[in-house]
Amino acid sequence: MTSRGISDRKDTHVLPGSTRTARRAALAATAAALAFTALPATAEATPDPLNRYHRQQLTWKSCVLGPGDTTGKELEQAGARCADVTVPVDYSDPGGRTVTVAISRIRATDTERRVGPLLLNGGGPGGPSLGDAPSVRKAMKDVAARYDVVGVDPRFIGRSTPLDCRWPTGSAWRGAGADRAGFDRVAAFSKNLADRCRTHAGDALPHATTRNTARDMDVIRAALGERRISYLGYSYGSYLGEVYTSMFPGRTDRVVLDGVIDPERYSARLWRGVEPSNHHALRGWASWAAARDATYGLGRTRGEVLATVERVRGAATRTPLRLGGHRLDGHVMPIVVLNGLSQHNDSAYGDFGQGVRDMLRASRGERVTPSPWLAGVLDFVLTGADSPYGSAQTAIVCGDNAAPRDPEVYWRDVRRSREEDPLFGPVTNNLNPCAFWGRPRERPARIRGDVPALLVSATGDPRTSHEGAEAVRAMWPSSRLVTLKGADQHAVYGVYGSACADGAVNAYLATGRLPARDVDCPARAGRGSGG
Repeated sequence: MTSRGISDRKDTHVLPGSTRTARRAALAATAAALAFTALPATAEATPDPLNRYHRQQLTWKSCVLGPGDTTGKELEQAGARCADVTVPVDYSDPGGRTVTVAISRIRATDTERRVGPLLLNGGGPGGPSLGDAPSVRKAMKDVAARYDVVGVDPRFIGRSTPLDCRWPTGSAWRGAGADRAGFDRVAAFSKNLADRCRTHAGDALPHATTRNTARDMDVIRAALGERRISYLGYSYGSYLGEVYTSMFPGRTDRVVLDGVIDPERYSARLWRGVEPSNHHALRGWASWAAARDATYGLGRTRGEVLATVERVRGAATRTPLRLGGHRLDGHVMPIVVLNGLSQHNDSAYGDFGQGVRDMLRASRGERVTPSPWLAGVLDFVLTGADSPYGSAQTAIVCGDNAAPRDPEVYWRDVRRSREEDPLFGPVTNNLNPCAFWGRPRERPARIRGDVPALLVSATGDPRTSHEGAEAVRAMWPSSRLVTLKGADQHAVYGVYGSACADGAVNAYLATGRLPARDVDCPARAGRGSGG
């Protein structure tokens, strides 16, 4: 997951209706056999219950929805067209209700050497990727001409059929606070969010899962008329890629997973264990800010800057800080910090520095109009403007894996972690709405061990730790790992600006051949450095 409310998007703002029908049981066995095993069709095979989805004719149209649609305009300028793909809500009842999945496509121009479609997922879960095709195509350079680059808003996200629990927030994640009373407030808050989802989106919740998103990807493949697809997935999108390649073996060509999640650690408590990498990133930023004390006034040494962050946390815990029209308390202040620690560059570091300066001034009782970055984070976390994003993200996380249901489990973990880490421990070990969710309909997908893929990771990734990439590399001996060394960066390819890492990915996309051995790339000199 990435910044913005602990989501998983690779932009600087960055940890999914329909109904279940009674006919599900009658078709479950046939539909499951096709959706799970992805066996090739034969003359004797049972008729494909998904045939009407696989053979649907897509209607390509302008991506622009109106005069204020900047995403649509960017897609149109890049030559993209958009379409809606119809998929079943419930794959065990393919004759039942349907939803649409919105896609964009920039077609290959080098038709003689065309590889095929490259499907994109930018992470989340909950992040839209329909608008990612132009930026990915830019990162691909000359090899882009050989691909149809296809952006996808997964089911219940973005321009696809939405899922909205009508939350007063865009993020389900909060810190536990300073004591049991604070923890109980967050428990009540989390239960309320779960209750809102049951009330406003209960019919969709059982179908908001990674397995169903993978099934939708295979419908997209078939509707595009392709036998195989290539795939680029960031962060949570790496897990989606792991699931798709395992559920539908033989249907992928070239697979790139950037910001790699260890599938053994993917759970409703995915954040546990990321504290060390986030502290490393925080220390790196603090050194950068100390070298710019004249600009930000947070301290002249790394230790002084870290002490400033701790003073702000303590002040927000005692009395909510007034920042424009928002009140920032000890439950949300650590979320703001986590939001500031996903991108290792001067621009992102500067945004975070301004945000900490604003919080520091507010802790002193000054009237503060928050900077644009901080205002965006506060709007996301403290208003319902992005309720669909948080609703979809949480529905997928909770729908994929069961979480402990006893609040005491979380309270014990919070108390234990707070002693060593009062900033991040009460967030990463805290409960969330998954503790009050219904049980998942399916078990998590079993990940295959024979997938050839190119893995990309930064050693200091504060969202999906580098250890996860190393675990998947060990799990997949046929894969290769590109490591960006010395950077606290989440999402590398086409994002960080490493000619080494981008070149390795593009060479693979061009040839289909993985590097002979793992590749190490240095961080860019001067990138967010400060001592």
